[in-house]
Amino acid sequence: MLNSGTNEGHKGDGSFCAPKYASRRYCSEGHKKNRPLCAPHSLSFDYFCGMSVRVLKYDLGAGVEAFSTERDSQLPYYVVQPHQVHGTVIREVTDPMTTRAELEGVDALVTNVPGVAISVRTADCIPVLMYDPVNKAVAAVHAGWRGTVQRISQKTIGMMRQLYGTDAHELCAVIGPGIGPESFQVGQEVADAFAAAGFPMELILQDCGPKCPTEQNPMNGGLHIDLWKANRWLLEQAGVKPHNIQVAGICTYRNNNRFYSARREGLKCGRIINVIKIE
Repeated sequence: MLNSGTNEGHKGDGSFCAPKYASRRYCSEGHKKNRPLCAPHSLSFDYFCGMSVRVLKYDLGAGVEAFSTERDSQLPYYVVQPHQVHGTVIREVTDPMTTRAELEGVDALVTNVPGVAISVRTADCIPVLMYDPVNKAVAAVHAGWRGTVQRISQKTIGMMRQLYGTDAHELCAVIGPGIGPESFQVGQEVADAFAAAGFPMELILQDCGPKCPTEQNPMNGGLHIDLWKANRWLLEQAGVKPHNIQVAGICTYRNNNRFYSARREGLKCGRIINVIKIE
């Protein structure tokens, strides 16, 4: 078995023992077996609760698997994970056993190779997973506030267009668990960075008055940025159709019992592994 955040379960012959598990599915608008290639209105959350595998699974359509691990979960197979630095370096992955050491300073991965599971690691930062059902290509993007300001998701779409001929209008995307707007309290310098980068501040910024932390909400008051909306805006500006964008809407800071949160636990906490793979 593979521990979340590591690939320690790798056998010498390159194979893995995937666990047997039961699945419980919760569909927002009714899951259909014969769904189209891109199923934006069938966002479903699958909890694979068997042994130590607990993942939040997304329905991006036929031919692709995408999920985020929950706390202390294990990975069911080897997953390629980059060593992220809050930059905008994007790397194509073709070897399913690529190591993290080979991906130093990388914050987004793309591939069109079936069976190659790519991912990004998060603990409050926003994961963006994308699937091109026409050209059979996928991307995993790490969008913290710095990466969001630098428009990493748009740059990743540009890389997919260059490598695979991706048309943004055909993309299906999911914005996974990350720190929510009520919890992402920022300083004026962060708000200024978003404004300088041309973001619609009336959409993503809320001034909640003087900081007034409470036991229930330590982030009460101050300036708050909505990273979910900021990344959705970036995708739409790149040409992704609004109905093809799913937002999990799960705040990692507020749901720390299920997901890791660096702001609540400190930088040395575990990481959510946000995975996408062409089947």
